[in-house]
Amino acid sequence: MLVAMLWRLPLLVAAYVGAVAADGQKVLGGDSTDLDHIRDKLLEAQIIPTVIDDFPPALSLRVKWKHDSADLGNTLKPDHLKKAPVIHLDKVESDALAGTQLSKDMSYVIVLTDPDAPSRDDPKWSEFCHWIAASSHLKYSTNSKSKQHLKDIIKYKPPAPPPKTGKHRYVFFTFIAANGTTKKLHLSKPEERKHWGSDDAGHGVREWAHENGLIPIGKDDLIPISLTEVNNIQPRILYTRKTTSSSPRHFTCQMHSSLA
Repeated sequence: MLVAMLWRLPLLVAAYVGAVAADGQKVLGGDSTDLDHIRDKLLEAQIIPTVIDDFPPALSLRVKWKHDSADLGNTLKPDHLKKAPVIHLDKVESDALAGTQLSKDMSYVIVLTDPDAPSRDDPKWSEFCHWIAASSHLKYSTNSKSKQHLKDIIKYKPPAPPPKTGKHRYVFFTFIAANGTTKKLHLSKPEERKHWGSDDAGHGVREWAHENGLIPIGKDDLIPISLTEVNNIQPRILYTRKTTSSSPRHFTCQMHSSLA
């Protein structure tokens, strides 16, 4: 059976899609909107601290395919993930975002990455780029049929973990420009999916995002990160301290799956 978890960070919206195996994908968690429960699941899946620093939860990211949707705790079949999903961004009112301006003219980027390619025990292809798509406008979904219009930078490659490779963590992210520009983003295109086009093992979305000036929005000494479950689950805003170094901090989220 496949296990998949889906998380999203907005401004590093990370969608933790969980794990996919050969025939089914299960996401941890599910019906609870309690932050402690979510954090416990992240710790249980070793997302914290291996993939992302500990944090508490602004934009809601929903990821839906024709016959399935990603959620914290559901089971998905790889056959249902063949085509690129529909992305919905939902605006969430929060005191934590007070003073933060997100212009509708800002471009944003959706990515999907696999840090466990070809397997978690032997991640020699990690990270593996599954999708990069961009939109020229930060448009919120106003109803269930309202979707984002994205232009592929790297064409969507559906999750398809090889048989008997154990858990794979598939992660969606939403990035915006660190400088808040409303101009068109000129993004580099990885030459290969393995290592996101690098020769270095483990090279992935965080390095690519840094190279392209994509980070979560920042306010004072905090960086808001949106963590959401996919289907109608109350989103939470996560915060993590900025680093004191000149390089911005990057985050990754994961998902995990297991074979039956």
